[in-house]
Amino acid sequence: MISNDSQVIPSRYLDICITQQQLSYCVDGEIVRQYAISTAKKGAGQLKGSECTPTGWHKIRAKIGEGQPLNSVFVGRRPTGEIYTPELAQEYPQRDWILTRILWLNGVEPGKNRYGCVDTGWRYIYIHGCPDNCLMGVPASHGCIRMQNADLLDLFTQVMPGLAVTIHE
Repeated sequence: MISNDSQVIPSRYLDICITQQQLSYCVDGEIVRQYAISTAKKGAGQLKGSECTPTGWHKIRAKIGEGQPLNSVFVGRRPTGEIYTPELAQEYPQRDWILTRILWLNGVEPGKNRYGCVDTGWRYIYIHGCPDNCLMGVPASHGCIRMQNADLLDLFTQVMPGLAVTIHE
């Protein structure tokens, strides 16, 4: 662990910067991988139903989708058996596509992103894949952190449940 002012920072963690629309995987204070992302169109915020991306310290609660094909469609954290295509998107234009893999996040700061109406886990906030035509670097999600599918596959192999995640502006 590394100390930064009075905050103890784990030796391995994900750093998600809303302002830069960037996710960095950090090990021993060094960035070892960096990815463009898309966070919430409505900005940062904690409240259930806000469609905002929650800030603060989190951890990966679960890794979901190991072994599923690229572009697998998930609903309620379960694969539907569908593979995303532009034709499927035309058939279901209102879907918020969750594809390929899911890293389900849990807040660890009581009153900020854990428990009650600010609980990240019960808000079902994920790092997940999205259609490859979605722009990265632009806030556009409903609260989750979207990634390109190839980037998410790469990240998925690097992380484990329990890994610390910080989300900030």
